[in-house]
Amino acid sequence: MNPKRILVVGAGHVGLYAALRLSKKLSSREAEVVVVDPQPHMTYQPFLPEAAAGNISPRHSVVPLRRELRRCKVVAGAVTRIDHDRKTAVVQPISGPTREIPYDHIVVAPGSVSRTLPIPGLHEHGIGFKTIGEAIYLRNHVLDRLDVAAATPDPAVRRSALTFTFVGGGYAGIEALAEMEDMARDALRYYPELKPEDMRWVLVEATQRVLPEVDRDMGAYTVQQLLKRNMDIRLDTRLESCVDGVVKLSDGDTFRSDTIVWTAGVKPSPMLDATDFPRDERRRVTCLPTLQIVDGDRVVEGAWSAGDCAAVPDLTKEPGNYCSPSAQHAVRQAARMADNIANVIRGREPVNYKHKHAGSVASLGLHKGVAQVYGVKMTGWPAWFMHRTYHMSRIPSFNRKVRVVVDWSLAFFLKREVVALGQLHDPREEFAEASQPVGAGRPV
Repeated sequence: MNPKRILVVGAGHVGLYAALRLSKKLSSREAEVVVVDPQPHMTYQPFLPEAAAGNISPRHSVVPLRRELRRCKVVAGAVTRIDHDRKTAVVQPISGPTREIPYDHIVVAPGSVSRTLPIPGLHEHGIGFKTIGEAIYLRNHVLDRLDVAAATPDPAVRRSALTFTFVGGGYAGIEALAEMEDMARDALRYYPELKPEDMRWVLVEATQRVLPEVDRDMGAYTVQQLLKRNMDIRLDTRLESCVDGVVKLSDGDTFRSDTIVWTAGVKPSPMLDATDFPRDERRRVTCLPTLQIVDGDRVVEGAWSAGDCAAVPDLTKEPGNYCSPSAQHAVRQAARMADNIANVIRGREPVNYKHKHAGSVASLGLHKGVAQVYGVKMTGWPAWFMHRTYHMSRIPSFNRKVRVVVDWSLAFFLKREVVALGQLHDPREEFAEASQPVGAGRPV
């Protein structure tokens, strides 16, 4: 028989794990797996805070697709349209004209993007925390602000440079805030002009608690630990404006901040707008527990989805509940979906996805953490160790596991790197200025 073509759209947690499992379960005579993603790597997002803080190398928090998916065909490009009636996807490669890729089965896994609100100034001054580029930028920016504060004689400039505002009290926001504060406090040993109390770290959360994935007492413990580090925690407070870097909060407070990090939730990738798949009120692709896309009562044959962009019923809870957009669900859904695709290709019935959320772990900086796993609650060093152990076990490939462990081991003996490499963000600036023709603004 002719091999079926399985097109995987997106190489995040769902796409990478699904493609890897499909390539191992199905022979080349049964299926060809094609993976399309604009990036040549998969980002292991739980390691972004540690990469930003310098605990691990940024390169070690990403997994190269071509090395990991050797039995798959990898296309570097973006899917711009999916016409499932024709079972065809339009792909825009990194360079060159668009191309159409026909398929028999499609895995729709473009993931999510930051969910923003129409807050004045946010577009101009905010930074997200979902990609490795954003993590590297935030690290360089924070260290650069320390240099600015140490060099300026102006107290207002110093206060603004040393005010770091994080919006969103979920896992991404809490871990980013805690790790970056830990890094900045460590860096201050090299800045005799600055004291730890000169820094102001502000967390703005619209609800009355942080870390909604864990029990309230664990969220309260997290707030207490952050307060002990002299952080400014604003619960039940909203960001109303940040025009020109002036932060205005719903509680009436106003202050200048050179750093505004937005971690207040995610939404499905806008790429889904260019498809003919059914969506729910939150713009997620509607799915059955088998991970098949469903339109009302009709199964959309050959179409599958999972992860942040999919509304997958949670069979461990009451009807009407859906799986949370977490890496824990995404990885397990990817495995179940790959097995189901293999079942369908081999003429068998797909199996429902069912997984009770095991719990959550979060780092609050070096040797500090909070964890709630299968009802067992831990704090401090044990929770931090569990956080590292769990995520080390989950990052794909033996190569990356070894490199991460080496980074952590070296950190016990070597001091943390606190160098800002801001030129990475605009590497041609100096050359462009040097090569500018005489008389076109270049000094003679």
